[in-house]
Amino acid sequence: MPTPRFLTLDDVAEILNVSWSQAYALVRRKELIAIQIGGRGQWRVENEELERFIARKYAEARAGSVPPEPAADEPAGQDDAASTPGGRGRG
Repeated sequence: MPTPRFLTLDDVAEILNVSWSQAYALVRRKELIAIQIGGRGQWRVENEELERFIARKYAEARAGSVPPEPAADEPAGQDDAASTPGGRGRG
């Protein structure tokens, strides 16, 4: 059976190993292009679009646009309160 042209958000979530809500957030933020199909407006992502998204993410990682890991001598969790939702330091 040939690979389907369009994927559901469930399919996308499984492929990326994320939750459905995380896949939907990518679509909402227009990081991942999707279309709505049918009367209930079900989201569909073209297989090739998902592959382009993945390639873009790898290119960003290679270009160094991913935040660096903390230095080995920096205590782990130092910025946890400022970087987590509901933590101090976010306004």
